[in-house]
Amino acid sequence: MEDAPVFVEFDPESDCDCPGCIHWRRSMAHALPLRLGGHPAAHGARRALVLVAAAGTVLGGQALPAVALADAGARPTRPDPRPAPDGPDTPQGGVSPLHGGAGTSAGSTYRAITRTEIIERAQTWVTARVPYSMSEYWTDGYRQDCSGFVSMAWNLSGNEWTGTLDKYGTRIAKEQLRPGDILLFHNPANPTNGSHVTIFGGWTDSTQTFYVAYEQARPHARKQATPYAYWANANRYVAYRFKGVEGAAEDVGAVGAVEDPAGGKASGAGSAVTPYPGAGAFGPGADNKYVTRLGKALVARGGKRFYRSGPGPRWTEADRRATRAFQLAQGWRGADADGLPGPTTWSYLMQGKGRDIPAAGAGVGGSGAEARPAFPGRGVFRPGQSHAAVEQLGRQLVRKGYGRYYTGGPGRGPDPVWSESDRRNVEAFQRAQGWRGAAANGYPGPETWRRLFR
Repeated sequence: MEDAPVFVEFDPESDCDCPGCIHWRRSMAHALPLRLGGHPAAHGARRALVLVAAAGTVLGGQALPAVALADAGARPTRPDPRPAPDGPDTPQGGVSPLHGGAGTSAGSTYRAITRTEIIERAQTWVTARVPYSMSEYWTDGYRQDCSGFVSMAWNLSGNEWTGTLDKYGTRIAKEQLRPGDILLFHNPANPTNGSHVTIFGGWTDSTQTFYVAYEQARPHARKQATPYAYWANANRYVAYRFKGVEGAAEDVGAVGAVEDPAGGKASGAGSAVTPYPGAGAFGPGADNKYVTRLGKALVARGGKRFYRSGPGPRWTEADRRATRAFQLAQGWRGADADGLPGPTTWSYLMQGKGRDIPAAGAGVGGSGAEARPAFPGRGVFRPGQSHAAVEQLGRQLVRKGYGRYYTGGPGRGPDPVWSESDRRNVEAFQRAQGWRGAAANGYPGPETWRRLFR
């Protein structure tokens, strides 16, 4: 396992101000009994209905119909979470420069960005409840519709639309989705009919049937649990990974003439390096050309000392040890450095990415690169524990911009003693990865440590 699955425990917003949610909250207050905070008037009305029904039975009058009694105590249902559709008179915004910028846009440019930054930028509009509009622009210059929202989150130099966003991404499979990727539906026959785009924020659970979608939809920017791929036209949405995101080529291959350490150069523009053949191609008992290709790539990256007679098609302990050495050189630990190549390891090797395997005795990191500190174990980060790694963690949180809960004063900044300030800062960092629930409890595990120190 090379990347921990991104699962999110998602709680819908309780303060949504759309008419449906306002009505639902008021209705729920009337439906609850007094002891649970229900509304007194509603309680009296139900009591009156019951008394009238009883009186009708005793006095021989006509009792209320059963359906009326059922309705009196019925619980309201939550409003439909699907966004309101766009009307035919509101055409989708097109390609344009940032509002207030000079000149016309002939296509946006982009720069490198991390997944954390994409989610953080998307969250700014969600927090501000930016109203939906196909013609208005927010203070940052981006159009307030779905494609303007993605243009903003990806930090493009202008506003794109659903018909052009795909140029800035690489198509990926559902299984490759990670926070910051998008799900795009463009209807070329009638772009105003159903075209939409959302930002993937993580799966809600292991079934991968619902995900947290960041999107710009009526009445305002929001994030909510959404069925894959969307409420409507689900089979027409396509997943894309932004070309400018950190590690964009992972799992999807590189486009263009790419040096392949295991087999020369790819054939040119539009071609890709050898795709990952699957976990079944490696490990005890494996005997195939991909094991040979892996071994040659490892030798080219400094792993020659692990092989006595050179790489071959049969999987051996030499392959496992060389693979693990390469994984450790990237700063990966635990299940991420088990010696079995997953999609990310394969991508790094086939595309010449990452650090080479250091020479024997040189230590992890090699080539003068700063080594990532090893994860010290979960037990270090508990109330009352004192350990140098706690202070090391705190200082890295501050460097990454997640030190807001260190307020200064004795014992309140990064120090060796684990404190609530440490926990809250770690929680903020975990939430910035798109994690929720137990994955964002403020206690660092191996994956939190890896991402924080990479």
